[in-house]
Formats: sequence, C-alpha cells, structure tokens
Amino acid sequence: MWGWRRRGAGPSGRGAEELRARRREREAALRKARRQEQLVSKRLLREDTTAEEGGQDGAEIVPDPLSEDEVLELLRAVQRGSEDRKRSLSRLRWALQNKETQQKFVRLDGSIRTLIGIFTSSLADMQMEAARCLHELSHSSDPAVAEACLPVTSYLLTYLSGHSVEFMELCLYTLGNLVVESEAVRKQLLPQGIIPVLASCIQSPHEAVLEGLGYVLSQLLQAKEAPTEIIPLVLDSVLPQHMLRLVCSGLKAGIGAAVEFAWCLHYIVCSHTANAALLSLGALPALTSLLLDLASEIPQDAPEGLELLVCPVLRCLSNLLAEETGCEVQIQDERLLIALFLILQCFLQQHPFIVQECLWLLNNLTDEPFFCSALLSLDLLPALLQLLPCSQMASVLVLTVLCNIAEKGPAYCQQLHRQPALPLLLPTLALPDPEVVGQCLELLHLLFLHWPEAAADFVTQGGHRALEQHQSTPELQERARALLDMVRQPLGASAFSPCHTTLSAFS
Repeated sequence: MWGWRRRGAGPSGRGAEELRARRREREAALRKARRQEQLVSKRLLREDTTAEEGGQDGAEIVPDPLSEDEVLELLRAVQRGSEDRKRSLSRLRWALQNKETQQKFVRLDGSIRTLIGIFTSSLADMQMEAARCLHELSHSSDPAVAEACLPVTSYLLTYLSGHSVEFMELCLYTLGNLVVESEAVRKQLLPQGIIPVLASCIQSPHEAVLEGLGYVLSQLLQAKEAPTEIIPLVLDSVLPQHMLRLVCSGLKAGIGAAVEFAWCLHYIVCSHTANAALLSLGALPALTSLLLDLASEIPQDAPEGLELLVCPVLRCLSNLLAEETGCEVQIQDERLLIALFLILQCFLQQHPFIVQECLWLLNNLTDEPFFCSALLSLDLLPALLQLLPCSQMASVLVLTVLCNIAEKGPAYCQQLHRQPALPLLLPTLALPDPEVVGQCLELLHLLFLHWPEAAADFVTQGGHRALEQHQSTPELQERARALLDMVRQPLGASAFSPCHTTLSAFS
C-alpha cells in the first residue's frame, strides 16, 4: 500500500514523497465517491390549504387523479375568463398536485399557453395563482412535464425584478425545480441570461429571495455540464464574491441563505475549475474565520440548523486544502483545531455525519507539520482517539490522521507512544473490516519504524497475537507477517532498519 525507502536511521525524502503520493491517491478516490453523493432535490412552496380542501390536523392530502374530460373541463373554465376564473385556477392548482393529472394537463393543446397568458397578465391575484399552478408542474418528477414548461422560462427570469418578494420567491423555486429535471431547460436558460439575472438578484435585501436564488444556483452548479458551461459564466459575474459574503455573514444575516450559498461554493470547489479564483477572493481565510465563529456559537445559543451550515463549510475548507494550489501555507492557526473539536463534541450525538466531515478536514490539515504539532501540544489526541469506534469511515479517518502525525518522524511517534494509543489499537485490530485493520497496520508500521520502543510495548500488551489472526486474511496477511517479523526481533536489532520483506509488504 504505502511505499517506504529508507536510508540510514529514517525515511529518505523520496520515501516520504512516495507515502504521501499513495495516500493522496487513495484519498482522492474517497473524495470522488463523496462528491458523487451530491443532493439534487426539488422544493415545493404551498400555502396551507388543508382546511379549504378538506384536510385535517395539517395532514397532506394528495388529490385523486382527474379524468381527461375533467382536466379539459378545468382548462376551459380557466380559459373562459369568467368571474370564477380565480376559483377555477385554485381548483386547477389543487388538481395539479397529482402526477397523473399533471401529465394529462400538459398533453392538452394550449394548456401551458393559457397559464402563461394569465401569468403575464396585469391582474396580480390571477398572476399569482397561475404562478402557483406552474410551480406545481415544476415539482413533477416526469421530465416531459418539465420540458412542457420550457416556454415559461423567459417570463420567470423577467419577473425576478420589480415584483413582490412572494412572487419572486415563487418564480425562483419554480426555476430551480425545472433546472433539476431537464437539461433542455438548463440549455435554454443559459442563453436567456439566467446568470446575469441571478447576479442582479443576489444584491436583494430580502432573505427569502436570497435563499431561493441560492437554491436555483445550487441546482445549476450540480448539473453534469456545470464545469464547462455554467461555472465559467458564474466566475465572470459578481456571484462568487457575494456568495462568499453571504456565507460568512450567515449568523447575522440569515442562516437559510448562507446554507444554500455554502453548498454553491462546495459544488464550485468540487469542479476543480475555479479554486484559484476562490482563493484569490480570500475564500480560505474567510471560511476559516467563519468556522471559528460557528464554533464559538456552539457553547452558547446556537441557532437551529447550524449543522446544515457547518457541513458545507467544512467540505469547502477540506477540499480547498486538498488541491495542489499551495494554499496550505495560507492557513496556520491552531484555533482551527480547537474549533473542529468543539464542533465534534457538539454534534457527535445528534448529527454524527458531521464527525466524518470534521475528520476529512483534520486529515487534510495534518498533512502539514504545524497542525500535527498543534494537535499534540493542545492535548487533543485523547479526544481524537475516542472517535475510533464511531463508524467505519470515522475509524479509517482517525487512523489516517494518526498516520499523518507518525509520518513526521521519531519525535512525533514518541509523543504518540506516550499517549494511550496502543491499547486502543488492539481492539481495532480485532475488527472484521479489512480497510480499518489495514489502516491500523499502516499506523503500526510507522510507529515501529520510527520508535521501536512502541513495538516492544505492543508485544507486552499481546498485540502480536492480534497480528497472528490476520496471517490468513488475503488482503492483510503480507503486512501482518511483516509487522510480526519486526516485533519478534530484539529491541535495537536490524529489524527496524531497511529490509526487503517489510518494504514490499507496505508498498
């Protein structure tokens, strides 16, 4: 797995670089898998109409599907323009909550044209009701329904200025829903100028508008064509600097919009096309400062949903640090470690997914000696070791962080040895998960290599028996046998200098 070539008492520069490269390859694969778990969702804005439609106790009632004749009758009632038109639109909006009715409606000739005509009228109440009907259609999971709404996109963009907050919010979420479902919609919106329109809206003083805008932008940035067709347009606008401003003022301005734009930044970072631009805007120090502020809120009165902001901020920082941009020299603040462990302590029980995010960032930070030294000097190692049993991924990441520290050489391994690390590693070796055990073997190899006294203590505590159990496990047996060869030699003997068996097992 990890290759070591040693000269004299310690690893050569080439050996350290090989270890770093191999670990980076593995981490890159894990990060790629994590990026592929992006959330694409639809949002639905509805008034509380349960009493009007016969619902009780706030229970959501989905209407039964209408027949084609009933849908046609509703459409004709809307087209007639009588005094009951608004009531007919309300009935249509209710009926369009049913997927089958949606499909029947868009197949009717002139149905979307009729809604657009009312949507673009000068009658505000009718206009709002038509917008709600279009919004129900945008929530459909049928791509054909979304594509039937293509003629409305230019009007939705037009109405993102000079209208009521409620109307703009409805237009934004309708756009966001259409963007999720249809590439055809996205391809039409780009030449229609959606990015400049969003860039204008992002300076709105209304949080509801900003949150809706963030939703639209986050859906655009998750599209498969985003790195080549959407992100370059975003970078050429004022959006990035305002996104960063809104994320970092989240605790003061409104956490909802901050969450949306934090995810936007995350998707941009994951595209690997814009990190230099984000770094030039000061993203790294700004997000670091934000994380410190978020951690300082935790012991007091943290706002509800704080974890929803913490998660993308952690991901942005972690992935920015993982890039080969030299940005690691821009951040050397041991308070960041304290903030991470405060966040871990706060969210461990109720929101365990945050643990993995914190550990990803800690893993990337401890690639640098500064943070390895700080973690040890601040006595945070016991808290880190307590996370070993949290989950399979947490175990792998904790062990990887420990490997990052051990890789730095004898002085670091000596400090690891002074802490109760070895007794906690023994139960880890007994786990049935080959990935966790394999990472544990890597850590033991580094410890024994740099600090042979750790090998002697390991044997005293019965660790050699745990290694013997893995001699028959195909993916572990070579490394287990190599470590057994190391611990069976007398302390100070040549077992801890270069040997072909050990090197081949850990390469």
